[in-house]
Amino acid sequence: QVHLVESGGGSVQPGGSLRLSCAVSESIFNFNAVGWSRQAPGKQRELVASINVGGSQNYADSVKGRFTISREAATNTVYLQMDSLKPEDTAIYYCSGHMLSRSYWGQGTQVTVSS
Repeated sequence: QVHLVESGGGSVQPGGSLRLSCAVSESIFNFNAVGWSRQAPGKQRELVASINVGGSQNYADSVKGRFTISREAATNTVYLQMDSLKPEDTAIYYCSGHMLSRSYWGQGTQVTVSS
């Protein structure tokens, strides 16, 4: 069974940085793509960033230039570096892995940006 476990969330002031980590229980190259989504209170979950098996990255317009997704094959870990954080980035952030047959999700980690 596939497991994804996020870590690295917390509280930060506007303009600050956080790095989220997602530990995956199997090779990240078993997935067509891995990514990060977020869900703020009262809003739908939205895709923030993804990286496919070939290394191509995709970002939501709201985070382009501020967030960077990366992966480390040796440890089956996916990262989300978040810089220049804004209050509107406050949300629960979820890691996901997508195969042709189904998708897998972590339990989420809270990110709060507030002064």
